[in-house]
This record gives sequence, C-alpha cells and structure tokens, in this order.
Amino acid sequence: MTLDALFQQLDAQTLPPLERWHPAICGEMDLVIAANGEWIHEGTAITRPRLVGLLSRVMRREADGDYYLVTPGEKLRIAVEDRPLMVIDADWTGEGWQLATADGDRFLLDAEHRMTLAPTPEGNWLPVVPVRHGLEARLHRNLFYRLIDAATEEEGELGLWSAGVWHVLGRLYDA
Repeated sequence: MTLDALFQQLDAQTLPPLERWHPAICGEMDLVIAANGEWIHEGTAITRPRLVGLLSRVMRREADGDYYLVTPGEKLRIAVEDRPLMVIDADWTGEGWQLATADGDRFLLDAEHRMTLAPTPEGNWLPVVPVRHGLEARLHRNLFYRLIDAATEEEGELGLWSAGVWHVLGRLYDA
C-alpha cells in the first residue's frame, strides 16, 4: 500500500494500527520536521494542515531512535530536529489537563502521558510529553506560559498536578 492509497482511506482523526505493520525499510524521504514544528519536504514547507495531520498519523519512532512513516507495505525514514509533535492547547477537566496537539491528538495528562523535561537541540531543558507510537510533543511557547501561570511549586520544581500525577514544567534551581 502506498502513502497515497493510505491517505485515501484515512481521515485526519483516524489512527491506523501501526503496531501491527512491520515492513522492511524502503528508504528515506526528504522530509524534515523542524524544531519549531514546521514540516519541510524537499526544501519546501508543507502548508496544508490536512497533509501534515495525515503524515503524522502514520509516523512512529522505533527502538533505533529514528522516525519513520509506515504503511503495511513500506517504511520511510524521515528526519526530526527535536520532537515531531507540538501541543498547542490545554483545558482543565475535573480529572486533569486535557492536551491537544496541532495534528489533532487529544489526551489526558496522566501517568501514561507524563510530562518530563528533556533538552532541546540548543541544550535548554523544556517539557516533553509522550503521545503515541514512541512520539513525543513539545509545548507551544504560548501554551507553556499559560501553564506556568497555573503551575505550583513542589520541591524546587514548577509543575502541575493532573490525574493524580505531578508533571514538571521546569526547575527553579540547578540540580
């Protein structure tokens, strides 16, 4: 199955069963997900949100640390400068913080989706949260500051309680 055929079968919200697809590596695609969240194919930014959403649905990170676009019949390695997904919104529910990525993922910030700190390519330690299939997301800068406003301090960290789990946004002091 080609990516074109898969796109015809999926809408922007459908998650295919990537965990069941294990084709051999077919090569590499000249696709870079920049640290700022921009998707660049053959040197040109992809400006169609629906296309980015569909591509993100067939992406996974494997044990070798590389990122791939996967269909039942092919697997293409792509480049990711930092994290492939971006969390752009959050809402408080009675249970905790509900997060949303730019690509349409929605999930509760909980033990399975626990926010931690990880270095950026520049060496700054900023929050990341696991989303699906080995993929992590950074917080968009506007959302980061919005969550900082809602944060509390616990043992030298700023963070949030969500679904009974502590989620760190930053450290107040060097460890």
